[in-house]
Amino acid sequence: MSLEIPAGEILSLVGPSGCGKTTLLRVLADLHKPTTGSVIVNPAIRGDLGQIAFVFQQPTLLPWRTALQNVVLPLELLRHSRSLNESPQINAKTRRQCEEIAVEMMCQVGLGDALRLYPRQLSGGMKMRVSIARALVTQPKVLLLDEPFAALDEILRNQLGELLLERWEQQRFTAVMVTHNISESVLLSHRIASIQNGKIKELIDNRLPWPRLENVRGTPEFGDLYRRVSLSLHDAPKEG
Repeated sequence: MSLEIPAGEILSLVGPSGCGKTTLLRVLADLHKPTTGSVIVNPAIRGDLGQIAFVFQQPTLLPWRTALQNVVLPLELLRHSRSLNESPQINAKTRRQCEEIAVEMMCQVGLGDALRLYPRQLSGGMKMRVSIARALVTQPKVLLLDEPFAALDEILRNQLGELLLERWEQQRFTAVMVTHNISESVLLSHRIASIQNGKIKELIDNRLPWPRLENVRGTPEFGDLYRRVSLSLHDAPKEG
């Protein structure tokens, strides 16, 4: 596979289960080493400095920490990292300032009233919002998302999609998102990569105008792009 992702782009990966989407995401995150080849980020960034963030399919929250404590955790780890001198923007912040940053992020994802709640007290959608807030709190340059909205109802799914676009408008991070939802890939992406058997079958440009608003779903251009992505997946082998 050969793929170049420009800085500031949102790329969606679509394809049948088992085609390699999540594996590719984990290789980009340096959680898996590629058998051959390499991943090059230019300019170089480092995950241990909070410059790469990963939102998994499940919230993976620490059950003994409150929602706020889960969100502030990446900032705490950076403050105590051996790389503090390489991350002055975090090193200069006190513990109180880090908590204030986490509180602000919680409010931005609509959880200002849930700061002191534990994961067992949160709904599935609330847990996912905590996970997204935790990923964004360090203002990463690269955001990787593995079906982050898959377990949510349609209304909440749309709300979190809008939240992702709002945060992108403010931070202009590079994002790669795995999704099985064609409509979601069309709404949220600059490009859509249709993957089959571990290879990119088609790389589709999305020329819908920005900012992306929910009402774009009703336009002929949205429908045309939806059909194109759907046709690209049509010949993909099914599970089993």
